[in-house]
Amino acid sequence: MAKTKGIRQVAWLDCAGGGQVVVERGYAYIGHMRNPHGTSIVDVRDPRHPKLVAELSMPPATHSHKVRVGNGLMVTNMESLTSRVVRGERLPEGWRGGIRIHDVSDPDRPRHILDWHCTHVPDGGPASGVHRFDFDGRYAYLSPTMEGYAGNIMLVLDLADPQHPVEVSRWWVPGQWTAGGEVPSWEGWAHRVHHALRYGDRLNVSLWHGGFAILDVSDLAKPRFISGLDWSPPFPWPTHSAVKVPFPIAGRQMLLVSDEDVARLPDCPPYPAAFMWLVDVTDERHPVQFSSYQLEDMPAEAQPPMTGCHQPVERIVGPEVPVTWFAHGLRIIDISRPHAMREAAYFLPDPPPGSDRVQANDVYVDERGLIYLIDRVRGLHVLERV
Repeated sequence: MAKTKGIRQVAWLDCAGGGQVVVERGYAYIGHMRNPHGTSIVDVRDPRHPKLVAELSMPPATHSHKVRVGNGLMVTNMESLTSRVVRGERLPEGWRGGIRIHDVSDPDRPRHILDWHCTHVPDGGPASGVHRFDFDGRYAYLSPTMEGYAGNIMLVLDLADPQHPVEVSRWWVPGQWTAGGEVPSWEGWAHRVHHALRYGDRLNVSLWHGGFAILDVSDLAKPRFISGLDWSPPFPWPTHSAVKVPFPIAGRQMLLVSDEDVARLPDCPPYPAAFMWLVDVTDERHPVQFSSYQLEDMPAEAQPPMTGCHQPVERIVGPEVPVTWFAHGLRIIDISRPHAMREAAYFLPDPPPGSDRVQANDVYVDERGLIYLIDRVRGLHVLERV
């Protein structure tokens, strides 16, 4: 039986597992983890009866697990599952990753506009294409693989004319631009852009095992590094997301930063499972992590991958923040007391069909306050706080 506190399930949709869910104007858009499933569009205007209205597919050895919607456009990523053969699958000849742009002014009938391609890296790392990204209705803040760079960088793409995207700027961790003579101080793709989230004239960019960076994008053509913070090592997990808290807490400006419970650095001390941090950015030139949160019942010994923290909701609207905690489902963390964050509610469903445990991957809250929780193996939960 599902275990829950302060959360009620409104509906469950049996669908392929997903990496991201966003909701706009009563429609949920789901980016799926595994081909042939690419993107699903679900009518949730009646949240008790979700209705699948459109499906887009992806070819073998690729996926489209991230999706954003704004200004009548749907943007999805195109990424290889690996740079080589995966589970007997091979990339189609000539395939290149990037983003796919659709007109969703009528969500029931998405209309393909254009595929924008970045560089395919046949043997350069774990995957090629675009991984995570942000989109504000005009600009897309991408994490593409590009020729001449070691690992994903940050690239801003202007979609004012979606049929003719224009690169505005790019930014990378010093050491990534190998074609320019830079030499990484890390092994492989340990430091790379994982995710950029815009808030005002700042981009908060997670850098995997390189921590995170704060960029000034008041001049979008010239992103400027302000500061960064890296705690890996000694902590073994990569940094997943750095989300701006849009209101002061105890008079201070904060980032909520999650580490993802995967890809542990092998030479770090053992820790039970990934957790999340509050980082004080009141003086953004000197960010300081001063508070953290881990589930109270997390065992003290090391746990299997994808047991602990994954990511918070990417648009925080109040002090109760929904956070996906992989095998521990959805947790609602109250951050109103920054030195004493606490769990206010939780939802731990039964493992979905085809899985031996829950894999809560992404969460979104719509304008009605409904919570959408996607499992990376199977199923979408529509929830409400009670």
